[in-house]
Order: sequence, then C-alpha cells, then structure tokens
Amino acid sequence: MRKDRKKHVIGRAARRYYGYNRRYLPAKTAELLAEVLSPYFNLWLSAEIVTALYEGREQKEIWLLVSIALLGNLVLAAGRAALNRRVYLEWMRLQNAEKTAFTQKTLALSYQKMEDPKIHALRMGILHDSWINGNGTGKMQGQIERLVRNGLHVLLSLFFFVEMMIRLIRGGITIPALLLLLGILLSVAAAILLSRRYAAGQSQYWEDAMKTMLWENALSMGTKTNGADSRLYRQTGLLKKVWDKSNRNHLRVIIGAYRREAKGAIPIYLAGSLSEFFSYLLVLYHAVKGVFPGGGVIKYVGYLTNFTGSIGELFFAVDDLRTDIPYLENYLAFFDLPDDACPGSLAVEKRSDRKFEISFRDVSFRYPGAGEDALKHVSIDLRVGEKLAVVGRNGSGKTTFIKLLTRLYDPTGGEVVMNDFSAKKYGYREYLALFSVVFQDFRLLALPLGNNVAAAEEWDAEKAERYLEEVGFGDRYRELPKGLSTPLYKDFDEDGVLVSGGEAQKIALARALYKNAPVVVLDEPTAALDPLAEEAIYESFDRIVGGRTAIYISHRLSSCRFCDRIAVFDQGRLCQLGTHEELLGEEDGVYAKLWHAQAQYYAEKAPADEA
Repeated sequence: MRKDRKKHVIGRAARRYYGYNRRYLPAKTAELLAEVLSPYFNLWLSAEIVTALYEGREQKEIWLLVSIALLGNLVLAAGRAALNRRVYLEWMRLQNAEKTAFTQKTLALSYQKMEDPKIHALRMGILHDSWINGNGTGKMQGQIERLVRNGLHVLLSLFFFVEMMIRLIRGGITIPALLLLLGILLSVAAAILLSRRYAAGQSQYWEDAMKTMLWENALSMGTKTNGADSRLYRQTGLLKKVWDKSNRNHLRVIIGAYRREAKGAIPIYLAGSLSEFFSYLLVLYHAVKGVFPGGGVIKYVGYLTNFTGSIGELFFAVDDLRTDIPYLENYLAFFDLPDDACPGSLAVEKRSDRKFEISFRDVSFRYPGAGEDALKHVSIDLRVGEKLAVVGRNGSGKTTFIKLLTRLYDPTGGEVVMNDFSAKKYGYREYLALFSVVFQDFRLLALPLGNNVAAAEEWDAEKAERYLEEVGFGDRYRELPKGLSTPLYKDFDEDGVLVSGGEAQKIALARALYKNAPVVVLDEPTAALDPLAEEAIYESFDRIVGGRTAIYISHRLSSCRFCDRIAVFDQGRLCQLGTHEELLGEEDGVYAKLWHAQAQYYAEKAPADEA
C-alpha cells in the first residue's frame, strides 16, 4: 500500500469519525494540554525550589515558590476535572452519533444488498473487530489522541530544550557535550528507524490476518441459537466447535501479533533507554561543571527524557495507526456502499380511487451467490381491487414474488411496472407507502402496543382499538392493564406483557390494517393459528379490506377459496392462474394435486380429531 493511500484512509476515517461530533476533539485537545502542562510546571518549579535551597535564598522566596506550585497544581487539577466532564459528555455524544450513523447506513442499503453474504460479513466483521479487539475507529481515536498528547510534549520540551542549549552555548560547548548530544540524536533516530521497520511488517501481518478472519467473525457473531433446539437436539457441542474454531484462530492471530510486538519492541526500547542514558550524562556533566544550577539536573533531565520519549511515542502512534488501516478500510468500505434503498424520483400519483395497476413482465430473480434463479420469467397483471391468493410448495418462489412486488428486491431480469412506469422510477418511500405487508417472519418491537400497531410515536386510539378488535385481539386487549400504553415484552420494562405467537400475529395484522395502504399483502401471517382461527381471520380481512387490492399467501388452500384468482407457483415459475373452480378442473395441475392431498389429509384426520 502506498504512503499516500495510507494517509488517505486514515484522513478519511478521522474526518468521518470526528465529524459525528465536532466539539469533541477541541475539548479533548484542551484536556490533553492541561494534562501535559502539569509535569512541566512541576519540573520547572521543583527545579527552582531546589536551586533556591541550594543557593541559600531567603525563606520568603522559597515559600513563595512553594505557594505558586501548590496553587498552580490546584488550578490545573480543577481545570482538568472540568474538562474531563466536558470531554466525557462530548465523547458520549460522538459514540451515540456514530452508532446512529451506522444504523442509518444499514437502513439506507437495499434489503437485497443487506442479504448479500459478503456485505453481511463486512458489517458483522466491523462490529466484531470493534467490540472484541478494539480495532477500527476506537483504536484510531486512541492513537490520534496519543499523537496529540505526545506532540504537545515535544513542543513544550523543545521550548525548554532551547533554554538548555542557550546555557550550554554560554558555558562553552565542549567535545564531550557534542558527543553526548550526538549520542542522544543517534539513539532517537535508531529507535525511530527500528519502529518504522517493525510497523511495516506488523501492518502487513494484520492486513493478511484480516482476510482470513472476516468471514469467521461474521459466522461466529451471526450464529443464532434457540434455547429449546440447542437442548433437544444437543446443538451445544456443534455450536461450541464453531465458536471454538473462530476463537482459536482469533487467539492465534492475537498471540502472533503480540509475539511480533515483543520481538520488535526489545531493540526499540533499548535504543530509547540509550537516549535517556546519554541525556543523564549530558546534564550531570554540565551540572558538575557549574553550567546548570543545582535544580537544573531535575529540570533538564526531565525535559530531555520527555522529549526523546515523546518523539518515540509519536512514531509508535503513527505505526499503530498503520496496523489499524485494514480495519479502517473495511469501515469506510461499508459507508462507501451506494445508498440504494431510495432510488427513483417519480412521484406516486395521489389517487382517491386507489387504482394502482401493477404488472410483472417476464420477471426473474436470482439471489446473490445462488446457482439458479429463484423466480423464472413470471408475468402477471394484478387487477385493482381483486383478492389474489398465491400458493405453492415450500421454495416455489411465493415470498420472493412478494418481495419483488414491494421492491425489497429488484428483478435480475424483466421488470415490475406500475401504471405503465417501471417501479424503479418511483420514489422508494412513496412506492412502499402503497403496501401493508405482514411477512411470515414479522417482528414486533419491545415498545407499547399502540406504537406497534401504528408503527409510529403517536397513535389514533380509536382506530387502533377497532383494528385489534377486527383481527380477534379484542378479548386479550381488554385484559391489558394500560391498554394501548401497555409495553410488549420485558426487554426495557419489567411490567411488559408477553404475547404468544398467535397474539403477536394478530397485532401484526392490526398494524397492516392501521396503515390503510391501497395494497394489502399477507405472507402466511397466520401460521401460528389453528385452521378455524385462520379462516376467521381471512374472512374478517376480506370484509375489512373492502375495495383494496389484497394478496394472500397460505399453505392451507381452503383459506383461499374466497379469492378472485389463485396464482400457483412451482419451482420458481407461475405455472397456473385462475379461480378455484377453474384450477380444480385441471386435474393434472399442481393446484388440484395440492388440494386433493390436503383434502385427503383432513378427511383422514377428522375422526381422530373428533374422538
């Protein structure tokens, strides 16, 4: 990697990170300045007090110096305490803003892109490296502040180094003094060169390690467990092997890094110690000769060791920043992904008659990394106000069809058209507003019931209660202690109410009705309900939906008889389309086979159920 590219990565990452709260870095710099001033102030006054004692000055002068030292330290301590509180507050704001930006970026990406395994691995890898290793922006922040701290040390040390050199020149620079100064410079230069050489290898080591760890990080963090499954199927051992493998590789990389660090640090610190040794000799030599006052030994040794140490720390910080570059590149790569969740600019026409005609024209879709299309050459016109049932075996493409309809995915072939324009041309959010959808893998939030039904901060109580009653949640609702203000689940509130799977599905259905969109889609939302409850829900929905377009997906074909048309999917293709009676008339068709198979099942089970 070229030097300019490294600087570019660090510069971009720093601008983005500190841009989340521009007040943090100035506040932190002020705190660091107060922190750095303290030792120099104490070195200076300590040297002055020792010199005064050594020279036998009046007690009044000595006590004045002691008072200045005490008062100065009090002021510096108070200033640091005040700045520390301010810095902590600004840091918390920065962290919250960064987390918000990360979440917003995730939401700005298309659903299709977020399901891409590589992007998922990238996102999870960033979180893993930040939480587990402290790499990425956290490490960058630490090293930049290390640079600022030691940069201030160098500036202050240089000021006093100039004072020391003036004394040396006035006292006459000797050959031993020149040799000792040369020794200090050479040892500092050696430490810097050794540090740069070590850092180059360490940076390459981390860059190579990142390539092998990224996917494992995503795997170990993305593995979800179910308490019941892991016990019934004894998955603990399997999951432990997955996590142990990831942890072993992670530990191997970390141990390798620390071994390299220890091996590379020995000559670096030896060179640093040599510079301190020459500094002591230089000051002591001139103190004995009377060039420096009695307290000068304390002052100038402190300044020189701070100077040489800070120079080394500056380069160490730069080198540590280089090892963070692979993580910063991943961080920037995630934010550089195009925000394609909201393409299109065409306004959706405001129609009081809600006549939005949607057509699939030879639509195909293939998931990222898949070997074949999940949906193949599907063409269908969705009639305004009709009730369409979508049926088929598992994996036949039903849910993919719905996600293409709602633009969670974009077709890889063909196009979805609404009112004679490609769906891609419409503003994304306006297009989404046309749909109320209940997916089979829906989620409710650990928030009050009213927020869940309205999907907003405020809710219309009368409207929410009406739809909860319509979907069969009325009896349970009347038992809730706080009505719509009752929190669901106990994630954030001990008084939260736990709801069953069937109850949660009814709330999700009420949410879909509350939105009052022109097109309602139910993607097997009643899977947790028994057949009678499901039929009641569908009949209720048929009445509530009224003249709106409705699409129902269900495995239970008996629930779809009230629909105007039935679309049958098989192996990613739309193989049949017609009414219930028309499709049953096609005896060799997929629908007839599915219908008779289910009818036979219920017929065989009925006596046993009745018994």
